[in-house]
Amino acid sequence: MEFVEINIWGMVGFVFGLIAILRVQKLTSKLKEKGILEENYKED
Repeated sequence: MEFVEINIWGMVGFVFGLIAILRVQKLTSKLKEKGILEENYKED
């Protein structure tokens, strides 16, 4: 039972991280579009 609970929390963390990455990429592209960020902006 304990192993299943750990797997569930791992999946929740993975999905949360994936959504966060996608939102950051979307924000970066919108800021480039509006001219707030330079087009050659490079993420670290």
